[in-house]
Amino acid sequence: MHLTAAYCFGLVASLAQGFVLDRQAALEDCLSSSSRLDEVGSDDYNRDVTPFNKRLAFRPAAIAVPTTVGQIQGAIACGAKLGYKVSAKCGGHSYASLGLGGEDGHLVIQLDRMNSVKLDTETNIATAESGTRLGHLAAELFAQGNRAISHGTCPGVGISGHVLHGGFGMSSHTHGLALDWVVGANVLLANGTLVHTSATENKDLFWGLLGAGSNFGIVTSYELKTFEPPANLTWFVASLPLRKNTSVAALEALEDYALNTMPAELNMRLFATRQFTQLEGAYHGSREGLEAALAPLLNKTGGRISQAQTTGWIKSLEHFATMTLNQTYPYTQKQEEFYGTSLELKGLGGTAAKNFVDYWFDVAKNETTRWYIQLDLHGGKNSAVWKADPTLSSYAHRDKLYILQFYITTGTEPQAAFEFADKWAATTTAPLARDDWGMYFNYPDTNLNRTTAQHMYWGKNLARLQRLKAKLDPKELFYYPVSISPSRRGFA
Repeated sequence: MHLTAAYCFGLVASLAQGFVLDRQAALEDCLSSSSRLDEVGSDDYNRDVTPFNKRLAFRPAAIAVPTTVGQIQGAIACGAKLGYKVSAKCGGHSYASLGLGGEDGHLVIQLDRMNSVKLDTETNIATAESGTRLGHLAAELFAQGNRAISHGTCPGVGISGHVLHGGFGMSSHTHGLALDWVVGANVLLANGTLVHTSATENKDLFWGLLGAGSNFGIVTSYELKTFEPPANLTWFVASLPLRKNTSVAALEALEDYALNTMPAELNMRLFATRQFTQLEGAYHGSREGLEAALAPLLNKTGGRISQAQTTGWIKSLEHFATMTLNQTYPYTQKQEEFYGTSLELKGLGGTAAKNFVDYWFDVAKNETTRWYIQLDLHGGKNSAVWKADPTLSSYAHRDKLYILQFYITTGTEPQAAFEFADKWAATTTAPLARDDWGMYFNYPDTNLNRTTAQHMYWGKNLARLQRLKAKLDPKELFYYPVSISPSRRGFA
């Protein structure tokens, strides 16, 4: 009897499909004894599988929804036993859908049902579960004891992805990155053990978590030191009437200001679209203080304050939020369809500034697809980001002055959008020394290959991180397309 090639191919495909279905059934059976599952097609499943970036919709093998540490532990064990990659998902705002695995077929552990925040009013240390969203964290810390940490502006973003890779926001110049407020964490490792880590306990893991944490385990809770927020903050918008022939000088004035003059109390970014350019931010103090702080820069650039309002901490957070502040489960994901990339820069002057401005006015101003750029003032001599000890965390770009984000909607022609943002970034960095720039993991670029991504995000810390990965997760249970690869030399 002779079998045709088509028959053989069909038989192999059928057997493979059967294996996948059997493996899937085994996973669901394993998980059913340890954690609740989102039922495919249910409201919870549809919410949890919805990506922030519509361009990157992935289908998980299953979505486990734990409410206890033991259930997370059980889900990790099921993934390891049956050969599934495991991805923790908290807020679901990753530009690259990394909470869903960054590809099809991962076991996703949806953490947002675990969102308790408890403040010890004697020590002012807060314990926050790893499924907490930033808005809920802010609201609870303030309500329980008039406390706060430094963090980003979107209340739906999850604490875990944000904190574990930096966490820049509208208090970072004053109070540092979100990761600077972590003093301890409980972490489930690939082998299923639960460990506590801090600056004195499991120190290598603590260092790795704070900057590259998604690579080494699943955090179940954080211990956070806190600060008392100011009674008065003044949010503001200052318009900048930039033209092509004035913009290089304006950028160089901004760089000098950020490096040498900008007070610690001022938090600011440059934001531009095709239609307008402005400075926006928050000053920890009164309007009079804001005006005095901005005067040296506005006098040089021709800018003027167009809006400003003095308010309290929570109202200031609500001003920058795009939704209700106190976000918990159930959470309806706002979706966009876009491409984003980033640069972390030691500066933006000279030829780099000219290249950046030429592209801005010659190309970007003629691009009708919706785009924006955002230049966060990250460092400077008065910045808390720079004042922190760079050796205490694996965040690799503490020495950078700026975080620059390029964002463009993609629609039906994503390749054109890719080229638009990538060329703008490439022409900006062309004259720069390699050590003068990197990229920010919390604005992940989906077009980077794994090798390039690792170098861009973790720079000089990569080799040590790869050794730590080899020690803690050599089989790459916690894998995604740009995750840290384990060193073949092992851990030393």
